[in-house]
Amino acid sequence: CLLSDGWDLTSELADSLSTCSVLVVGAGGIGCELLKNLVLTGFKNIEVIDLDTIDVSNLNRQFLFQKKHVGKSKAQVAKESALQFCPSANITAYHDSIMNPDYNVEYFRKFILVMNALDNRAARNHVNRMCLAADIPLIESGTAGYLGQVTVIKKGMTECYECQPKPTQKTFPGCTIRNTPSEPIHCIVWAKYLFNQLFGEEDADQEVSPDTADPELAWNPEDTAARATASEKDGDIKRISTKEWARSTGYDPVKLFNKLFKDDIMYLLTMDKLWKKRKAPTPLDWQHLENSGFQRNTHSCPQEDSPVSGLKDQQVLGLWGYCQLFQHSVETLRSQIQEKGESAELVWDKDDPPAMDFVTAAANLRMHIFSMNMKSRFDVKSMAGNIIPAIATTNAVIAGLIVLEGLKILSGEIESCRSIFLNKCPNLRKKLLVPCILDPPSANCYVCASKPEVTVKLNVHKTVVLTLQDRILKERFGMVAPDVQIEDGKGTILISSEEGETEANNNKFLSDFGIRNGSRLQVDDFLQDYTLLVNVLHTEELERDVEFEVVGEAPDKAPPPQSKPEEVNSITNGNKDSSQPSTSSKEKKNMEKQERENESHSLFIYFISLIWDLF
Repeated sequence: CLLSDGWDLTSELADSLSTCSVLVVGAGGIGCELLKNLVLTGFKNIEVIDLDTIDVSNLNRQFLFQKKHVGKSKAQVAKESALQFCPSANITAYHDSIMNPDYNVEYFRKFILVMNALDNRAARNHVNRMCLAADIPLIESGTAGYLGQVTVIKKGMTECYECQPKPTQKTFPGCTIRNTPSEPIHCIVWAKYLFNQLFGEEDADQEVSPDTADPELAWNPEDTAARATASEKDGDIKRISTKEWARSTGYDPVKLFNKLFKDDIMYLLTMDKLWKKRKAPTPLDWQHLENSGFQRNTHSCPQEDSPVSGLKDQQVLGLWGYCQLFQHSVETLRSQIQEKGESAELVWDKDDPPAMDFVTAAANLRMHIFSMNMKSRFDVKSMAGNIIPAIATTNAVIAGLIVLEGLKILSGEIESCRSIFLNKCPNLRKKLLVPCILDPPSANCYVCASKPEVTVKLNVHKTVVLTLQDRILKERFGMVAPDVQIEDGKGTILISSEEGETEANNNKFLSDFGIRNGSRLQVDDFLQDYTLLVNVLHTEELERDVEFEVVGEAPDKAPPPQSKPEEVNSITNGNKDSSQPSTSSKEKKNMEKQERENESHSLFIYFISLIWDLF
């Protein structure tokens, strides 16, 4: 395979590359570039896993894919394309989720190195824990627009991915938005996409219809190949756009409602595999709702007795209330479009009442369909944020940096690994790439500490077991299949990961099991080989709509002041990291400066050599 003269590997390292096994998790934007770089560098034994399938919107930045591949497995096509660079490589592709129990700790121990190219926090948390349990080095990476980051995680030596609190995630996988939303923010993003598809500038990356090539669909390679071939013969995927269809109906609110919240949901229900381990969505039918008495209850019970004055935006309407709001907002937006002309486009603005009403209504109707608690207009407005675009060159740079850090690890020089930040603009040293010394593990980390422990503040008389399982242990602490035992001297099992064993406990309050202030719960996730001790702090003074708090958590706390302003790194991948140089002596700072210059220069040579060899 291809390496430049400036990057000749020692025979020992070259032998290591050809014999070692590495795992690449994710075959999307970063994963495509990474897989290509690995085979060109000389890696021979690679396993790649990705749950996703190729969408038209991927083709502008995921260069291992072509139009003929639409609908096929990303992992499988990435493997086939990468083999064209180096046919002698041995690549195994899995069209699957890395969170599948089949990929247990023993599976991870097969590899000398794991490289993440993921796009969601839940999977990152899971791989982080699996690598800690298997004691395998992990190279974590991420991009957000022009920003990027690469860091190395090694048990006992460095911070793990969860050592530092992360702010709310800003980007989400397309299949989650379109098919399997699990959080209110997923529905809010979907509703914003829907606004643009109906009234604004259409964007292929903002499709809202069910993903017909969903990675978890009952996937058959022959079927998807046939679909891709048929699409290729047609020249492209032939379907009327959402906006064209809406215009053909005259923006009829009832027809839009039944298409979005009935027909599309019924189509999702045909994707069997999506609902094997999830609660299936419930379609809504306008006529049924109109005739069944729902219209008499436009507000949800908790808000019925609340004073209306000054609190309108904070009220949570009932199901029919959001149906009416959807109808009214569509009619208003239709009038705005008609006034501006047939080809006019509206721009979503959270301060524009009709646009905000539409997103609030559409998001809440989708939340109801997917069994989530609906949100007030105020909450929806505060959660609606900007979507960060993916940039192909950022992915390429980050993928190159992953390989460089991997070569250090395989050379036995893990102590020379760095967290590297790619910034949009040069810092005061005129550098876009800023390497920082890896920080040691946090003594307070609830994942990689020797005895992970947290304190959770909640009301034991109002918190049910299902909330503890889903909202606290799975959603907040990233567990997959938690088992919970109360430390009460009896070993009472509160939650079991075995299906059906403790389902009867789900709707009971924690206090029903004798849990009170000071109680301790031992939580085990055997898949992740992870144990967490949860201390319960009972309180009746939580803020409104707050179910629990993790004591001592301060995700929005400002970072400490830096002695060197130019060293402050940017927020990348939605994370605010504190991986700043920890050196204090002048000699160490000079060494760091020289290292930055050497690494930046070497990286430039490496990229130029790859491009030269390709052409």
